[in-house]
Amino acid sequence: MTKNSGSNLRARLRYEFDKSMAGGAIALIGWLSVISLVVILVAALFLALTGIAPDGGEPVSFVEGAWESLMRTMDAGTMGGDVGWPFRGVSLFVTIAGIFVFSALIGVLSSGLESKLDELRKGRSRVLEQDHTIILNWSSSIFDVISELVIANQSRRRPRIVIMANKDKVEMEDEIATKVGDLKNTKVVCRNGDPTDLYDLAIVNPQDSRSIIVLSPDDEDPDSQVIKSVLALVNDPHRRPEPYMIAAEIRDAQNAEVACIVGGKEMQMVLADDLISRIVVHTSRQSGLSAVYTELLDFDGCEIYTLEQPALEGKPFAAGVMTYENCTLIGLCDRAGKVHLNPAPNRVIEPGERAVIIAEDDASIRTWGKEVNFAKDAILPPVKHPLGPERTLILGWNRRGPIIATELCRYVAPGSHLTIAADTPEFEADIAGLRLPNGNMAMEHHVIDTSSRVALDGLNIPGFDHVLVLGYSDHMTMQSADTRTLITLLHIRKIAEGAGLHINVVSEMTDVRNRELAEVTRADDFVVSNKLVSLMLAQASENAFMAAIFAELLDEDGSEIYMRPMSDYVSIDRPVNFFTIALAALRRGEIAIGYRRQREDDADHRNLGGVTVNPSRSEMLSYSAQDMVIVLAPD
Repeated sequence: MTKNSGSNLRARLRYEFDKSMAGGAIALIGWLSVISLVVILVAALFLALTGIAPDGGEPVSFVEGAWESLMRTMDAGTMGGDVGWPFRGVSLFVTIAGIFVFSALIGVLSSGLESKLDELRKGRSRVLEQDHTIILNWSSSIFDVISELVIANQSRRRPRIVIMANKDKVEMEDEIATKVGDLKNTKVVCRNGDPTDLYDLAIVNPQDSRSIIVLSPDDEDPDSQVIKSVLALVNDPHRRPEPYMIAAEIRDAQNAEVACIVGGKEMQMVLADDLISRIVVHTSRQSGLSAVYTELLDFDGCEIYTLEQPALEGKPFAAGVMTYENCTLIGLCDRAGKVHLNPAPNRVIEPGERAVIIAEDDASIRTWGKEVNFAKDAILPPVKHPLGPERTLILGWNRRGPIIATELCRYVAPGSHLTIAADTPEFEADIAGLRLPNGNMAMEHHVIDTSSRVALDGLNIPGFDHVLVLGYSDHMTMQSADTRTLITLLHIRKIAEGAGLHINVVSEMTDVRNRELAEVTRADDFVVSNKLVSLMLAQASENAFMAAIFAELLDEDGSEIYMRPMSDYVSIDRPVNFFTIALAALRRGEIAIGYRRQREDDADHRNLGGVTVNPSRSEMLSYSAQDMVIVLAPD
């Protein structure tokens, strides 16, 4: 053998040894086992060949020598009873080798366990749950989403929520424990990973999931990340053949078309800014309306269900509306999946069509088996209230401001006026680029500090019909933005008290926890933006038609929710049941879904401002001139 070949052999052997040592704890345990085996076999062979034995004992065989050596390797105290220096010398050698091997083994096991625990803490192990809800990305909305899913999951067996985000697993678990609290029967599993990466997505096991919620992360260009996550889900080469149920949050409406192309029929898209803006506009024009939307969206109370109702097949829609006592039929979903809210009263319900129903839960949806009693003589003829010009003031500005201004213009009468006051960096550029869709509303703007009483006094706030206070959420933290909003609202309250009149004020809040603080300002409504988006995503993850239903509800071309005087529909000089009110609404081409009935002795434990959605239709109630009926109407 040449010198070079010997060097190459040594290098090769060292390389193979290095590779085996790099194999981790298992490789190290293997090498220690080999060392122990060699020591034991050498000692046994030496004892068998030399005949060395304890003083007064018989020489041992190879097998017996191996056993004696094994015992001394595992327990150093075994050699304490040995006699005879030759046998003691062999025992001492074996024992020292055993101490070395087992000390190293303990160290390897300890290091391996610690490494495994670190790996588990990183949240990179694969999830083996089934029928679970997956939440991708992390944002301030996630806590409300989890809270709503916990309520929805109470009737399910072993519900699970699996979260994946680019965030430390332990931090996620700690924040959820602090901000969500009682998870009831739901277990939350957190994993660290990139929701846009195919390999990482496999960790949360989307193949066996019930539904998937893709949140808009608190990063730059969040819509791109949402779209890429949806793309990774639906185009995974190893995906399941059955369609996913995906609810995705998109902030910018300009990205909606791309998101629809990527997600197809498997995705329900929630346009967050568009949803909030439309609800802000609707609420600003009708006090108490935010409570109606909240009631329809959260799982604590009444929700919207879409399910087949064979008992309605062949009946006109109007007859179907009067079929239920504790539920409210508001529309149909045809066999092509298109939602029709408040369709023509004479439309016949066809087999296979789904009914869109407001109910407390799906188990309570059943037809009324008794005779329906109406007070037909209490029903009044339709009354028209022509709209006049309106003056609206917007205080504050964020990325939703242009959408709100545009949406307002669609509802006001000609001759209306909009004043906008704010001091954000992009405010004047946004105003310069703002083009209102029709000529119904003139617009002016002022660059002022909206938290300054002097600046607010200069706007003559008592002269406006509606005041909207928007949060500075684009440039401030949630708490800072809400604090500035609260200061503005307190100033408006003092201005209203000084003028001796009521000012219709609607405020956008960011954090739902600040709503109770805002009650002292006596504003008419608080639209909690993050909360509404969270509710919508949670509902969309449970109902495949929810996004389409709310798109129809908030579209000016479809039927929308309105509050109108109860005295326009029925006589209020005597008690009437809600069947009578529902019939009065049907005669106007509307659907009555509830009422706003404020009394000092009414218990309003859910902070709904006297709003009741989906009331019992047979209960007799008295109404006053201040009470309102909540209807679904085309205009």
